[in-house]
Amino acid sequence: MIQASHVTLRFGKRTLFEDVNLKFTAGNCYGIIGANGAGKSTFLRVLAGEIETTSGEITMTQGERLALLRQNHYEFDEVKVLDTVIMGNARLYQIMKEKEEIYSKAEFSEEDGMRVANLEAEFLDLNGWEAESEAANLLENLGIKSEKHHLYMKEIPAKEKVKVLLAQALFGNPDILLLDEPTNNLDLEAIHWLEEFLINFNNTVLVVSHDRHFLNQVCTHIVDIDYTKMKLYVGNYDFWYQSSQLLQKQMREQNKKKEEKIKELQNFISRFSANASKSRQATSRKKLLEKITLEEIVPSSRKYPFIDFSNDTQTGKEILEVKDICYTVDGKKVLDHVSFIVQRHDKIALLGNNDLAKTALLRILMGEIKPDKGFVRWGVTMKPSYIPQDNTAYFQDDCTIMEWIGKFYDIQDETVLRGFLGRMLFSGEDVFKKVNVLSGGEKARCMLSKTMLESPNFLLLDEPTNHLDLESITALNQALQKFDGEILFTSHDYELNNTVANRVIEILDKGIKDRKTSYDTYILEEKGK
Repeated sequence: MIQASHVTLRFGKRTLFEDVNLKFTAGNCYGIIGANGAGKSTFLRVLAGEIETTSGEITMTQGERLALLRQNHYEFDEVKVLDTVIMGNARLYQIMKEKEEIYSKAEFSEEDGMRVANLEAEFLDLNGWEAESEAANLLENLGIKSEKHHLYMKEIPAKEKVKVLLAQALFGNPDILLLDEPTNNLDLEAIHWLEEFLINFNNTVLVVSHDRHFLNQVCTHIVDIDYTKMKLYVGNYDFWYQSSQLLQKQMREQNKKKEEKIKELQNFISRFSANASKSRQATSRKKLLEKITLEEIVPSSRKYPFIDFSNDTQTGKEILEVKDICYTVDGKKVLDHVSFIVQRHDKIALLGNNDLAKTALLRILMGEIKPDKGFVRWGVTMKPSYIPQDNTAYFQDDCTIMEWIGKFYDIQDETVLRGFLGRMLFSGEDVFKKVNVLSGGEKARCMLSKTMLESPNFLLLDEPTNHLDLESITALNQALQKFDGEILFTSHDYELNNTVANRVIEILDKGIKDRKTSYDTYILEEKGK
């Protein structure tokens, strides 16, 4: 159990959260949600003791061990992969190293013997003899093969370092597990395994994630951070979303009824207050009117951008033909004889274990790179728009957001541009920010704005939810569902894949697997094989 009692955290004049009183107990998984900047990740660090509270205290059940998913991918570069995982239980790792040091001595003193006997007893209590096999299993389940377990962390790719740090947090059955964006850079198989792990985990879990499907799968409770307050809801993310929307609706309806009653009373008072025979009734109604107060509906700090990919060019009969595409990256063939034809209303989820292959295919379709072999043929009426996974090249200029978006909009009316940017959550002075200093989320919203202004009838999207908050992801999801054109996209967001795609293409080592089906059905069929 871990508990926050009257916890307040301030940075200067800014209050992140105030007077938080929450208890987190074993057997439950708590999803921490809130707008960007609300303090989700900071709250996890407060619970972990890495940040001191301004007031209040954090308490844990005595003797329990807390594990936190580390974010510094380079912290363990000089440590071997397997050892990095075992370091998740600091005391066990310390015992292992001390034992090695004593056993490596040329001569063994009586004191050494007594010390090592105590260490061996504690090592046994901590399940030390199973440590290496448990660490290896965690790594294997997350997709890190055994041949890499004894490499140094600096010798493996950054995406695999993320998996090792996740294995480190999960190692040794911690009593309290704090996970900040654990699904980042995980493939679908690893995400599914993690979901199963957490569903069967009997201790306390707190998780911050932008993956709605993941939150729905693993969470028993939701903690909503809004306007410096934290409120606990029982249920998963969808239950929280639906109940909070219903609550807002009920409060609005309740206020509407009160407003009608107030208006009725005001009319009565104005009509009869001057009439002696009615004055007593008017006075009583005036007292009643004074007692009626509208319930304050506090607007959420969350803001949903307006995303709408309307197209002004009707799609013809021929849309897109991809024939026999081959492409090599650093001497390795990532696309090998890829062929398919896009039909009207196709919304295609592009899958595959090799992210380079998916990105390469999208870039080939946009003409940014040329294939080694094969061809791409677009229909004459097609007007594609592309949102790349890496948008760095688009934000090199020293110009403002207003100037940047003006390049893609032929009307230079500042009022129109301001209105458009406001709907994409760039309000007030935000429109004068320099684009080369924007955050990842701001750049992502700029790219979505650019695509909307291009009015495409075909969308090519490479991990479009990267850097977006839950509200922007929800708005994007709804826009893609409504889009009356064709889409070819890659995403690790299960909900986006499942609610948008009506066709799945998986890139294989040779060729593709192509199914006209929903994403969920495709995954279930593949798992059943």
